[in-house]
Amino acid sequence: MKLTRRSFVAGSAALTAGMVAPGLGRVWAASALDMGQMRVQAISDGYLTLPGDFLFSTMAPEDIAPIIAKYDLSRDQLTPDCTVTMLDDGERKVLFDVGSGPDFMPSAGKLPEALDALGVTPDEITHVVFTHAHPDHLWGLLDEFDEPLFPEATYMMGAEEWDYWFDPATVDSIGEARAAFAVGAKRRLDALEDRVVRIKAGEEILPGVQARESFGHTPGHLAFELRSGSESLMIVGDAVANHHVAFERPELVGGSDQDGERAARTRMALLDQIATEKMRMIGFHLPYPGIGRTEKSGDGYVFVAEEAAR
Repeated sequence: MKLTRRSFVAGSAALTAGMVAPGLGRVWAASALDMGQMRVQAISDGYLTLPGDFLFSTMAPEDIAPIIAKYDLSRDQLTPDCTVTMLDDGERKVLFDVGSGPDFMPSAGKLPEALDALGVTPDEITHVVFTHAHPDHLWGLLDEFDEPLFPEATYMMGAEEWDYWFDPATVDSIGEARAAFAVGAKRRLDALEDRVVRIKAGEEILPGVQARESFGHTPGHLAFELRSGSESLMIVGDAVANHHVAFERPELVGGSDQDGERAARTRMALLDQIATEKMRMIGFHLPYPGIGRTEKSGDGYVFVAEEAAR
């Protein structure tokens, strides 16, 4: 299994090798991982700028202070990468999530340009599979005419996740801080009502792709386990949403999770499986390209990123 990388500077079709455009601080890029007949690509959708309390507000200062120091984090601001996964098995091109689109944050929503730089057109995408319906994973669904951006795709979402966000009552129960999430999700899911396939944890939704229950970050969040022969990889979405606290202290309740206690149990179970089975993993918000492994470290874990061959 070989990891390779191609990088594309924003606003340029030129192929680069790890170049960062002045003033941008990030590149749009794709890293490829071959697993038998599968080619898995991690594609940058940009990055987010979030207040530190989005994650840290539920955590005791004494618990997180050593982690903040170890990873040289800002307590006030976080800028996590956003990575969309694409699977190409020779017959299908499958996107796991679609990024933010143009209406969430100016630093994100870069997936269409990245796909264009890779020479992939929207109508080549055969399936779109959602881990969950938060803005940075769903809002890239529609084009400028409010039509699905990937016109030939079959769309798949967990049945519990669909029911939660499609319910018009969710906006009144989710809380003021996330009300805009609910409004935005419902508007986009309305466009999919007649074409979405509702899936369940445990199902093999496509050849070599099994949905895995990972509830907590959202009520119906799913991870996806890819297998080809003896090789395996877990697409964790936001069930493991950073490379520091989520690994060092996976039991801590995070402010970004809708059901923090359940999300912590999910996180610990996923990390245990990934470490025990020596699986690879891709995390949407792990440092780009988000591909690596996890290893036990004391009472917690550590994310071991894979270096891409250029």
